[in-house]
Amino acid sequence: MQDRQPSASTPPSRRRFFAGAAAVSAGAAAVAVLPRVIPAEVVAAEPARVAPEKGGGYHLSAHVKQYYKTTQL
Repeated sequence: MQDRQPSASTPPSRRRFFAGAAAVSAGAAAVAVLPRVIPAEVVAAEPARVAPEKGGGYHLSAHVKQYYKTTQL
């Protein structure tokens, strides 16, 4: 009987491919669930604004800019 030892020249198999894909998917799911850490500098960078007396309170804030970035194709 011959002992088969894996070598660098063994062809890839479906089983190894799906095992790798499952590991990557599990890692991606774990990263997506972790809480995001926002630096304190970013949170405190934008001072609170006073609301205008006659309305028209829209202004281009960092939050609005980020939203516009996510909607671009």
